Amino acid sequence: MEIKLAKTAGFCFGVNRAVKMVYSLLDKGKQVATLGPIIHNTEMVNELKSRGVVTVDTPSQTPPGATLVVRSHGVSRDVMDKIASLGIDCCDATCPFVSKIHSIVSSADTDKNKSVFIAGDSSHPEVQGIMGHSRVPCYTYKNEEELLDLFSNIPAENYNAAIFVAQTTFSEKEWKKCYKTIKKVCTNPEIFATICSATHSRQAEAENLAKCSDLMIVIGDRKSSNTAKLYELCSRVCPDTLWIETAQELSSERLSNVGTACVTAGASTPARIIKEVLDKMDEMTKSGVTNETEDFEALLEENLKGLNTNERVMGTVISITPTEVYVDVGRKQAGFIPAVELSFGPVSDPHDFVAVGDEIELLIMKTNDVEGTIMLSKRRVDAKKDWDELEKLAEENAVLTGEVIEVVNGGVIVFARNNRVFIPASQASIVRMDDLTPLLHTEVEFRLLEVSQRGRRKKIVGSIKSVLRDQRSEFKAAFWEGIEVGKTYTGTVKSLTTYGAFVDLGGVFGMIHISELSWSRIKHPSEVVNVGDTIEVYVKDFNTETSKISLGYKKAEDNPWEILRRDYPEGTVCKVKVAGITTFGAFATIIPGIDGLIHISQLSNQRVEKPQDVVAVGDELEAKIVGIDFDKKRVSLSVRALLPEAEVAEEAPAEEAPATEEATEE
Repeated sequence: MEIKLAKTAGFCFGVNRAVKMVYSLLDKGKQVATLGPIIHNTEMVNELKSRGVVTVDTPSQTPPGATLVVRSHGVSRDVMDKIASLGIDCCDATCPFVSKIHSIVSSADTDKNKSVFIAGDSSHPEVQGIMGHSRVPCYTYKNEEELLDLFSNIPAENYNAAIFVAQTTFSEKEWKKCYKTIKKVCTNPEIFATICSATHSRQAEAENLAKCSDLMIVIGDRKSSNTAKLYELCSRVCPDTLWIETAQELSSERLSNVGTACVTAGASTPARIIKEVLDKMDEMTKSGVTNETEDFEALLEENLKGLNTNERVMGTVISITPTEVYVDVGRKQAGFIPAVELSFGPVSDPHDFVAVGDEIELLIMKTNDVEGTIMLSKRRVDAKKDWDELEKLAEENAVLTGEVIEVVNGGVIVFARNNRVFIPASQASIVRMDDLTPLLHTEVEFRLLEVSQRGRRKKIVGSIKSVLRDQRSEFKAAFWEGIEVGKTYTGTVKSLTTYGAFVDLGGVFGMIHISELSWSRIKHPSEVVNVGDTIEVYVKDFNTETSKISLGYKKAEDNPWEILRRDYPEGTVCKVKVAGITTFGAFATIIPGIDGLIHISQLSNQRVEKPQDVVAVGDELEAKIVGIDFDKKRVSLSVRALLPEAEVAEEAPAEEAPATEEATEE
């Protein structure tokens, strides 16, 4: 007899995760209660019961001080609220794939014409939990016929733009039929493929095995919905299909004269029960039911690897060499860990990672009975733990930190928790970046958008943009709460116009008018600042309703009139440069931003008919400041005052200097 075991048989990810949570709590010495049976398997429930785990129907039945575990099927929003209101210590083991459906249906708006359609069994806990997260009417159906009945009995506006999801363990074949009907009948449906990939793989493999089986054995509790679907699927293609809960239901008569027997198991079937069934089949084989025992031994060992049976072991480090670490795993074979299997990073010295006497969890990679050795890996166990942690962090929408180690086509790779996280270019920054190389080797914060695995292929997608957007929102709120006139900020010049410069203050933008960029007259902002410059500015005015901010850049201490007051009092002799000539005199620049008037009578110790006779634009002269009017912003200069007394001719009558603003250059 040839025996084939399905690779997908046994615990699915969600069930395995839930059971591990319970065992972890028990190992910590906690009292545990589960809201309903943790899984649909009587054997497993009884085993947990023997360790003190109690099953309750409502949160209020939770024993005082116990930790309540919500099983992988999930519960309604009301139940979770009840748990919180009672102050019960809760551990939510809802399968992430089920949580995703909760999120989808709860996001539906409260439009009275909006509805949610769930493909599944309305009596199943998972479906009941999904319905409890919807804000709009929910309908359930088990097949295409029931779906068509629903369409004929409710108004068309209730399903034309409805949301369609499926129980994670729903039949893939039936879903495809329903999908075609939905696309045909509904005008604008939102359809989500929420059948668990593991369920689809399990069903597809079971059907293929059943087609080539003389006897198909389905292992699983009779209360298990997904096991029932497996049995139904296999029965269609293999007339001799047997559904058993434990090995005790097997009989030698059923196995006699069987050429090929194939075995599969539901998602809530423990590996221990599957092994017991295979062991009993082996015993019956050795007892004479079949003579093909040699092939079965190899089959049993190979397939049990897929069930995680004996794959993980605890080992104690007994010696360390530069290339290997030797451990005692409680077996006759000698266990060793190659240095490369200690960590994901480079291992120059194994002593940096383990020490003699350390007890560590390891993964069996290869057993060599001829040499009497077992090759083990520490890094792969660590990777699995990190993977579980990443799944949890993704559910919690937590912020992670990692280093950008590579720029690839379409994004960057961030290394975090011993895993490579792909950040698409659209999620790498809050603004578009055509070149992502500036991110290389920088530490970034990000969130996980997707953490999934199909076979050995892992997919982890993250977003830096999500974190930056939240940080910007937080900054904006804090900014507007603390803004006040005169407050200074450091910002980055983002763009220039003919009338000013726009500055990014960290997600909030303000504008510096061209008149506020310099004390001197400028024709364009680029004469003072450039795009990308980091500058210090201060708030001149703001409007919270329009979110407009006027900024100042020129500083009071740079005001040329203040410099003049401080460094050039009346009587100061300084060098000036002729900037313009009028009929009544010449204007000369004392310091940038301030021109003084040299009246025609003060240009020389001789009578001057026209200023052009003694000075020209661009001439540098030595002059004396003879008068300053800070209110009117006027300065009077004199060259004549510096000439020797002996050379002074008869003074011309003094004339009042016209205002600087009224001067006209020739």
